[in-house]
Amino acid sequence: MSIIEAQAPLHEAHRDNHTHRDVNGGWLRPAVFGAMDGLVSNLALMTGVAGGAVSTQTVVITGLAGLAAGAFSMAAGEYTSVASQCELVQAELDVERRQLRKHPVDEMEELAALYVSRGVDPALAREVAMQLSKDPEQALEIHAREELGIDPDDLPSPTVAAVSSFGSFALGALLPVLPYLLGATALWPAVLLALVGLFACGALVARVTARGWLFSGLRQLVLGGAAAAVTYGLGMLLGAAL
Repeated sequence: MSIIEAQAPLHEAHRDNHTHRDVNGGWLRPAVFGAMDGLVSNLALMTGVAGGAVSTQTVVITGLAGLAAGAFSMAAGEYTSVASQCELVQAELDVERRQLRKHPVDEMEELAALYVSRGVDPALAREVAMQLSKDPEQALEIHAREELGIDPDDLPSPTVAAVSSFGSFALGALLPVLPYLLGATALWPAVLLALVGLFACGALVARVTARGWLFSGLRQLVLGGAAAAVTYGLGMLLGAAL
């Protein structure tokens, strides 16, 4: 009894401190990467156009057009992608559901064999598979998890994916346009704000990776800045040629 009482605090401490990163990214990963995509693409687009020595109005219109086009494109692409994925999953679940209905014993033995392959005693594995297979919906969920690696009750929503992609991309793409909308007439305030945003997005990415925030922030700043510099140079060359 004393040994159990002595170990109890250790168990409590382990339970309280045994946490992991969200490896699926949750809401943070798609939001941050969507904003980063909008920021980099619109910054590069605007610097490329500005490099051609066009008017401020043209740069602003280009930035707003890039924001709208990119956000709608991201939303449509994300909706189609997630909807197609969900349809594929549902089709596979229907296949598994038919197999469970037509061949319940074979499916039970298949589940038992899976547990045996993971080190469970054959008799115990068969008993567990038999108990779990009594409820058809529970059996379907377990087979989906074990064979397909999916949770039927936790499928992504195409609408949520589309709306979040639209919003995050538009927010990121707005940053390089914002100084112009507030009265700026030169490119450098837009570039400066965009670079700050790139660093902030990179630092936030560190929350879903093992890298430090400073490294992630600087990496994204350098990559985004390089993209802007290259397109600005191309804009200057094309502007001179035309």
